Amino acid sequence: MDSSGFEEEYDSSQSKLLEEFMCIPNIDKAWIFKSDSGSQLMFAMSQANLLANKRRKFLLSTHISKESREFVKFHWSPFPVEMNGVSAFVPSPSGLKLLVVRNSENVESPTQFEIWSSCQLEKEFHITQKVHGSIYVDGWFEGISWNSDETHVAYVAEEPLPSKPTFNHLGYKKGDSFGDDCGSWKGQGDWEDEWGEAYAGKRQPAMFVINLDSGEVQPIKGIPRSLSVGQVIWSPNSKGSDQYLVFVGWSGGKRKLGIKYCSNRPCAIYTTKFTDTSSSCSDESKNNENEAYPLYNLTKSISSGFSPRFSKDGKFLMFLSSKSAVDSGAHRATESLHRINWPSDGNFSETTNILNVIQVVKYAEDGCFPGLYSSRLLSDPWLSDEQTLVLSSFWRSCQVILAVNLLSGEVSRVSPSDSNHSWNIVALDGDDIVAVCSSPVKVPEIKYGKKILSRSGKLSWQWLNISSPIFKCPDKVMLGLSSLQFEILEIPVSGVSEDLTEGAKKPIEAIYVSSSKSDKCDPLVVVIHGGPHSLSPSSFSNSLAYLSSIGNSLLIVNYRGSLGFGEDALQYLPRKVCSQDVQDVLTAVDYAIDMGFADASRITLLGGSHGGFLTTHLIGQAPDKFVAAVARNPVCNLASMVGISDIPDWCFFEAYGDTNHFTEAPSPDDLSRFHQMSPISHVSKVKTPTLFLLGTKDLRVPVSNGLQYVRALKEKGVPIKVLVFPNDNHPLDRPQTNFESFLNIGCWFKKYSEEASFLAMFAYVYIAGKVKKRYSSYSKILSR
Repeated sequence: MDSSGFEEEYDSSQSKLLEEFMCIPNIDKAWIFKSDSGSQLMFAMSQANLLANKRRKFLLSTHISKESREFVKFHWSPFPVEMNGVSAFVPSPSGLKLLVVRNSENVESPTQFEIWSSCQLEKEFHITQKVHGSIYVDGWFEGISWNSDETHVAYVAEEPLPSKPTFNHLGYKKGDSFGDDCGSWKGQGDWEDEWGEAYAGKRQPAMFVINLDSGEVQPIKGIPRSLSVGQVIWSPNSKGSDQYLVFVGWSGGKRKLGIKYCSNRPCAIYTTKFTDTSSSCSDESKNNENEAYPLYNLTKSISSGFSPRFSKDGKFLMFLSSKSAVDSGAHRATESLHRINWPSDGNFSETTNILNVIQVVKYAEDGCFPGLYSSRLLSDPWLSDEQTLVLSSFWRSCQVILAVNLLSGEVSRVSPSDSNHSWNIVALDGDDIVAVCSSPVKVPEIKYGKKILSRSGKLSWQWLNISSPIFKCPDKVMLGLSSLQFEILEIPVSGVSEDLTEGAKKPIEAIYVSSSKSDKCDPLVVVIHGGPHSLSPSSFSNSLAYLSSIGNSLLIVNYRGSLGFGEDALQYLPRKVCSQDVQDVLTAVDYAIDMGFADASRITLLGGSHGGFLTTHLIGQAPDKFVAAVARNPVCNLASMVGISDIPDWCFFEAYGDTNHFTEAPSPDDLSRFHQMSPISHVSKVKTPTLFLLGTKDLRVPVSNGLQYVRALKEKGVPIKVLVFPNDNHPLDRPQTNFESFLNIGCWFKKYSEEASFLAMFAYVYIAGKVKKRYSSYSKILSR
C-alpha cells in the first residue's frame, strides 16, 4: 500500500484520539511511610512513550492529612519525577532512603545501584557481569528486599556471565575468555534451557545480597543450580536472632516450560541463614565465607507456594498457593492461602505443618465468595490487629478488595458490595486503604477507605473520593467516555444437563458497553479474552475504551473456564475447548441480539491468544455471524503449535483435560486430535474478513502458527490483512505496536461495519421496491 492508501485508511482525528488514550498512565506500585505530620504516599507510575517505544517511569508523591474523621486531604507534589533509564526503585522501610536500580541494555555492561537520601545521591555501586547480570524486575522472579536495619538489600539477578570457549589461529585458547583479544574469537558454549516467553536470552535467576556500607556483593551459596529463585524477603529481625532469607524456588525438572502467565509450575518456599562475609564484617563472619548454610524447604507437602509474607509479630509466614493449577495442569486456577508457624529459634523440622486459611472454592452460591484469584500480596498487607490481611482478588467479572482473618479464615468484602466497578488495593495507611477504582467507561480514580467499626463490632470502610492529578485526561477523551455506559449481563448457558457440575450450570457473564445517548444499536465488537483460564474484569482498558469512544458497543465475554467463578466452572472447560467455549460466546451474542443490544448484521470479533483461537473458530463454525474479525497472535493449529511452543503441556491439557498424555513426542493420534480441535480444521468454511496481528518473537504461539492460517485464507480468497511486528512477543504490548494495532482494528471494524450497513440498506430498498412493484401490479389487477 502506498502512502495515499494509508491516508485514505487512517483518520488523523482518530489517531490523535488513540494517542491520547494510550498516554493515560498506570500505577505500578505504591508505598506509604509514617511521619509525625501524617503519612507520605509514593506512587511508582508508568506511561507510554510512543516516540521512544518504551514506557516512561516516574514517581509521584503526596502527603495525606486527616483533618477530621470524615475529611482526608491529599497534598500532591507539584510535579512527578521522571526516573529515566531506571529498571526499579524500592524505598527503604523507613522511607528515608531510595534504592534505584539501572540495568544496562548492553549485556556486558555493569548494573548500577544508587542509594538516594531526601536531597542527594549518597552511594553508587557498579556490579560487573563477573558478579551477576541484570536484576530481575519482571514481577514474578523479581525480589528486591531491604533488611530491617537498612544495611543490606537482598535481590534476584541473572547468574554471572558464563565463560565461553575461546579460539585463535592455534585452535582452542586456554584461560579467561572475558578479555578482549583481536586475535581470537569466542564460541557459543553449551545451550541452556530458558523459562520461555519473555525470558529469551535471560540467564538463570540467582540470589545475592549487597552490603550498603562496602558495596560488596555476596552470592547466596547452597542453592542448587536446578532451582530458579525469586520473591526474596528477610525474616523478622529479633534481637540476638539469626537473619534468614525466605524465597520461592522453581525447579525446571527435565525441561523449563514457559512460566509467564503460568502459575502451574511447581514451586516451594525455602529459607536459608544469612551471614555477611564481606570485608567490613567480623573475623568470625569472614571465616564462614565458604560455608553454605542448610537450605530448608518449608512447603514440602504442597505442590505450590509463592508470595511469602510475615505477619506483623513475625510468628507466622503466610503464602499463596496455586496447587489446584499445578495438580490439575491448568495454566491458572483458583488459589489458596496458607500459613505456617515461624520458628524464631531457627530450628526447622523436616516436615512443616501447613495450615489452610483459604481453601480452593469449588462452587459458590449467588453472592458468595467464589474463591481466591490474587497472584501476589502487598509487601505489607496487614491491618493493625496483626491478624487481618487485605488483598485484591477477582469476584466473577469484577476485581474486589477482601479482608482475610488469618486465624479464622473468615473472608469479607471490603470494597462496596453494590459496586460493579473494579477495585485494586495499592497501599495500606494503618487501617485505612488507598485503592484505585475504575470501570470500562471510567478512567481510574484514587479512593481512600476509612475504617469504621459498627455497633455490632463488624469492620467496614467508608470510601472517600480523592482529587488527584494522576489520571487527568484530555477533553476529547473525557467527552468520549462521558457518553458511555456499561452493565454486567448474566447470561444463562445453553444445554444445561445433569452431567454438568454445579459450577458449570451457573450463568456466564459479559460486560456490555454502549452509548447512553443513542437509541440505535452501534456496531458490536465481541471481545474474547485469552487463557482460556484468565478473565476480562470490569476495569478500565485504554485500548477498549478507545474502540467504544469511536462508535462501537462492546460485549466482553467471560465464558466458562474463566477465573473468578469457582474451580468447578473453570475445570469444566478442558477437553471441551473449541466447543463449549465457542458455544458460550455464541450464546452471549444471541442474548445481546435478543435483548436488542446488537444489530445482527454488524457484529465483529476481537481476541488474542486463546481469544484468537476462539475468534478463528467462530468465523469457521459460524461463518455468517460476523462481518469482520481481528486475531492477535491466535492459536490456529494445535498440531503445529505443540512442537514449537514454550508450553506444549497446554495443548495436551486443554485437548485431553489432564497432563497424563503429555509428551515431547506426540503420537499420530495426538496430532489428529489436536488438528480436529483447531480452527484450521474449519478453514474451508471461513469467509469473514480478518485482520491478523502477529509478533515475530512470540514463543507462546509462534508466528508460523498464525501465518499458516493466513495463507490458507488467502488461498481461498478471503479478505485479510496482516501486520507483523518483528520485535514483539506474545502480548503485543510495546507502545508503538499497541498504537498501530488498535488504529488498524478501529479502521478494520469501521470499514466492514459500514459495508454491512450499506448492504443491509441496499437489500431493504431492493426488497421494498419489489414489494411495492408487486403491490402495484396486484392493485391494477383488482381495479380491472
